[in-house]
This record gives sequence, C-alpha cells and structure tokens, in this order.
Amino acid sequence: MKAVTWQGKRKVSTDEVPDPRIEQPTDAIIAITSTNICGSDLHLYETLGAFMNPGDILGHEPMGVVQEVGSEVSRLAVGDRVVIPFQISCGHCYMCDQALYTQCETTQVREHGSGAALFGYSELYGSVPGGQAEYLRVPLADTTHIKVPDGPPDDRFVYLSDVLPTAWQAVEYAGVPDGGTLVVLGLGPIGDMATRIASLRPGIARVIGVDLVPERLARSRARGIEVVDLSEHDDDLADVIRELTGGRGPDSVVDAVGMEAHGSPGASLMQKIVTALPDAIAGPMMTNAGVDRLAAVHSAIDIVRRGGTISLSGVYGGMADPMPMMTLFDKQIQLRMGQANVLRWVDHIMPLLTDGDPLGVDDFATHRLSLDEAPHAYDIFQRKTEGAVKIVLQPGRTG
Repeated sequence: MKAVTWQGKRKVSTDEVPDPRIEQPTDAIIAITSTNICGSDLHLYETLGAFMNPGDILGHEPMGVVQEVGSEVSRLAVGDRVVIPFQISCGHCYMCDQALYTQCETTQVREHGSGAALFGYSELYGSVPGGQAEYLRVPLADTTHIKVPDGPPDDRFVYLSDVLPTAWQAVEYAGVPDGGTLVVLGLGPIGDMATRIASLRPGIARVIGVDLVPERLARSRARGIEVVDLSEHDDDLADVIRELTGGRGPDSVVDAVGMEAHGSPGASLMQKIVTALPDAIAGPMMTNAGVDRLAAVHSAIDIVRRGGTISLSGVYGGMADPMPMMTLFDKQIQLRMGQANVLRWVDHIMPLLTDGDPLGVDDFATHRLSLDEAPHAYDIFQRKTEGAVKIVLQPGRTG
C-alpha cells in the first residue's frame, strides 16, 4: 500500500509499504477514504524528530471503511463506516471509566511516561503506524472507533478524529461564565474551530480570535468572529485585548498555538540546535529541558483577567519550561490542559454534524490532495503558504 512516511527533519515521502494485517484478535483493518494533516504532525516534521525513525507512518486523523475484523471484535462489521480517534483506548480501565481516554491504562506508553498510545506519533506514544495511508490497523477496535452514517461526504465526519473534540474540549475547559468573553490565541484548525464552537454557545457573549496569518484572519472574519491581527500588535497585544474588554481582560483564554509559537526567538534557536543533534543527545534534551516557544502561553497569562481560566490545547513538549508561577498564583489563574478525550465529546458534537452544518465542516478544508502530494502538503502547511489551513489527503485521489 501507499503511506506517508517520516524520513528526516522537514522530509516526508509517499512510499510503498507492506499492507497492515490482523495481529491481535481485537484488531480491525480500515480502508482509509480521508486522512488529515494535523498541526501537531508539524512537530514531528521538525521539532520532535529525535523520537521518530525513518519509515514511520504518519497521521492520526483518518476515517474509512472496515475491511477485516479480528475474532474478538464484536462492535464492528465489514463495511461499517468509521472515524478513528487519534488515541487508542480500551474503554474499560479506570481512566476510560472516567472518560479520560487519553490516559488509558491499557495503552499507556510507560517506557516514556506518556499517556495513551497514539496513531502515527513517535516513540513517545508507542510508535503505532499512522493513518496517512491506504489502510490502517486499528488495535482495540471495539472501542477505538466512531461509527458514522453512510451518505454525507467524509468532510462531514472526518474532523471527529481530532479537530472537533480537541476544539470542543478547549472551549469546555475554558469555563467561560455566562455573559463572558473568550479569547482564542491562534486561528489554525483547532483555534478556528474553537471560535466556531464558542460562538454557538448561548452563554458566551463575545469571542475574539488572534492570529497573524491573513488567510486565517479572513476565514474567521467571514464567520462573524471578532479578530485581532497579531502582526499589528505584537508588542502590545495584552494592552489591546484589555482595551477591548473594559480594561480587565477576558474571562477565559484558549491557547491553540503550543510549542512552536511566533515570538520566541531564544527557544526557537534552542529548538533548531536540538533538532540538529544526534537523536541519542537530542531526545534527552527535548524531554528534560525547557525548549518550547512559550510566547503564546505567556500571552495568555498576561491577557486573562484575574481569577480567569486558561485552556491549553496547543501541544508543549519540554519538561523544564520556565513558567511565571508568581504571576499565575498572584492572578489566581485556573489552568486546564491535556490531549482531547475524543470519545467523551462525540455525543455532544454529533448533532451539529447530522442536523445541518452550523460549524461549517463541509468547507473547512482548504486543500484536498492525494497521498502522493503529501510532501508538498507538509511543506505549504508548515510554511503557511498557498492559503493552507487544513489539508485533507484522500488515498483514492490522483495528484
């Protein structure tokens, strides 16, 4: 089969690799019909390369049709149309019973002190082959799937794999009070979708999005979201936001940017140095040093009102990142974060996909490309060129 594989820093390729097969009786094989490139895939593309190996299959946002099931799979049948969550969970351990599927005790990658195993996401999360391919082996398939109806195009459901539940959890964790204001830092796929979700919440009075990429700002403006152009206010963003919010600041802030934030030159240089080192040296440095670009989270801490809440959905990878603990304590800021517990939010989201399209998922993608075009897709997504905001790869599509 064809699959998108990691080959080195800023280098992916589309290769012929062996077809997956049933390895455990709880496995299923899925024929992929659509599979997305996620913003966190770009961390593997560059920053987290120390935990990747040439030939690793990328991708954790797929959907498709069941082709084969193991002997112990009872909730899926050949021909079922499914979305695959980015995390692999058993559904019956203590953590899964708490709806903390990203902490599944059956699939936790204890060797690296990590949570549940993820598709296509490095040694840190189990080195499980990912879904940017023609076929995917799904472990623990009875619980690691979301059934969706036949009929509507893939775009209606594919974002259930990651984007929709991650954005939904970001807004939930933000805890915006009735009549409150939410600021979303970063209008990439997650931030963009978070503003859309928040704008539908009757208790949230005001949603403000912040970014510096013209295409992203334009997408949000077109949906009626109030935006602030960071390129015009890089040095006074907090003052501008406070001025817009009566001098106090917003009730809640979502950081949808993460470890590769604009405006962190020192950490950016450190990341470049670390990624140039041999893996045996770079890996320990990544996990034991403060190497994240923290401009976004520091902005969130500055911007949010006293007693407010910050919701972190952007990915951070450094174990010793410097944080302004005095300010966090003094402002009495509540901080919530974590990978999205996909299955927890599906029942909340599904009515917005089956009764019209209020979130605009049908035209959320900016690019639909073939697997063969993946190197180009990663390049334009990483450089934020050609209007690339969300890219869907379709195995059946020809370049």
